[in-house]
Amino acid sequence: MRQEKKVWVLGHKNPDTDSICAAIAYADLKNKTEKAHFVAKRAGSVNEETKYVLETFGVQEPELVTDAGAQIKDISFRQTAGVDDHISLKRAWELMKTENVVTLPVTNENHKVKGLIVTSDIATSYMDVYDNHILATAKTQYKNILETIQGNILAGNEHAYFVKGKVVVSTSNPDWMGEYMEADDLVILGDRLESQMKAIELNASCLIICSGFAVSKEVIEAANKRDCVVIGTPYDTFTVARLINQSMPIKYFMTKEKIITFDIDDYVDDVKDVMSRVRHRDFPVVDEEGNYVGMISRRNLLNMQKKQVILVDHNEKSQAVDGIDGAEILEIIDHHRLGSLETISPVLFRNQPLGCTSTIIFQMYREKAVEIPGDIAGLLLSAIISDTLMFRSPTCTAVDRSAAEELANIAGMDIEQLAKNMFRAGSDFNHKTPEEIFYQDFKKFSAGEYNFGVAQLSAMSREELESIQEKLKEYINTALRENALDMVFVMLTDILEQSTTLIYTGDHAQEIISQAFSLGPQKDSFLLEGVVSRKKQLIPSLMAVMQE
Repeated sequence: MRQEKKVWVLGHKNPDTDSICAAIAYADLKNKTEKAHFVAKRAGSVNEETKYVLETFGVQEPELVTDAGAQIKDISFRQTAGVDDHISLKRAWELMKTENVVTLPVTNENHKVKGLIVTSDIATSYMDVYDNHILATAKTQYKNILETIQGNILAGNEHAYFVKGKVVVSTSNPDWMGEYMEADDLVILGDRLESQMKAIELNASCLIICSGFAVSKEVIEAANKRDCVVIGTPYDTFTVARLINQSMPIKYFMTKEKIITFDIDDYVDDVKDVMSRVRHRDFPVVDEEGNYVGMISRRNLLNMQKKQVILVDHNEKSQAVDGIDGAEILEIIDHHRLGSLETISPVLFRNQPLGCTSTIIFQMYREKAVEIPGDIAGLLLSAIISDTLMFRSPTCTAVDRSAAEELANIAGMDIEQLAKNMFRAGSDFNHKTPEEIFYQDFKKFSAGEYNFGVAQLSAMSREELESIQEKLKEYINTALRENALDMVFVMLTDILEQSTTLIYTGDHAQEIISQAFSLGPQKDSFLLEGVVSRKKQLIPSLMAVMQE
């Protein structure tokens, strides 16, 4: 069964009610008309007005995303199983050939990464000249030796370890064995009974009987009495001597320190940066609990699947979620001026000169003959009320008002009462910091050589706005520095009086406002009568002066 693709429906940073509600509603519409899985997301904190709307209509707040760039979890990385650090070099090599990999992850019983073994480690173990104590130094399990030389256990415990002594090959007269053999040695020999018994007498820890020769009952009994392991193998003496070092456990050769792992939620751009500085072939991937889940290499990055997103209520790059350049934009639904976003391939771009993006979403429900649920109708209605300031904004059109009236009938809501409750919730500034108030509805713009930002706060009375004006005058200089802007403006909009007090900071800000609205210089702020719309009244006027 083919897995459905997941598409994010996402509004702008510092989202307002329209940005959140449009994303939720459009995801609902797309899920009812297409086979992919559409999920509403948000690119910033939800303000108090929007919280009130979501609670009123019983809709859950969308999940926060701060970056749309591709992550490791968007890549088909290898699901190479972790191995135990006790397996032999020979077994590791066989697994590498079977899996067609050059790196094996070594994990513990809790699925945590303990180390890495790579082909060069195995090659080093073959090519380097080790003394004949290396098998004991590596604490090699007899089970590994059995596996490596295709042996079978004749006496002793295969789960025990060879931890003391050296490896010797006995080919001389038994009378001479005491000259080169010591207690605890591992002895490779043939079918000569005298040599086998002499090795046991000298307290060998293990005998390997080669070439498939039968081992007498006398030898087995003697070995058992002295806790000597006896292994039979079909290989000859030369082959056993050549292969036996391959039985050493990989933990003796694997890399244990300074292992670089990537989290499954890490962003591909960050991963590429690390990979460019560290010349490893493969890197372990771990989940949020640090458990090993797979391996990733540079080659896997070539198969990266970008996140697929639909943008609503914006088309300015400065307002989009971070990492938008690393995502695949499928659609843009908006009601603002054309901005700076670019796409690699053609997309559906629906932009209408209406007062609210949610009005466009309402139209799309009607065009597709999809019934609008009561809760979605409530969200769309609230967004229209918010963006048009209950139809007082010059951006409001007859289409917006007609859509709101129809949505109010579906949702069973009184428009005026809902508007009062929304605006009251949004203008409750008592328990908020200046920073929280400022970023309730803040957007960035570019015009000519200037980069600037505009925040807007609306309330039902001038008193509510005056209570926060002084706090914001102090904070906007901080916002100017933190956002690296040339100017910052804050609209304090009185909905009932249909006017805005505009406070500002930055070089040339006062001069630009004066020219834009033909007003004389003011000390701290400008009163703009009849100005309530950032999109249609303030931004065009400021940009016209900046671009001259």
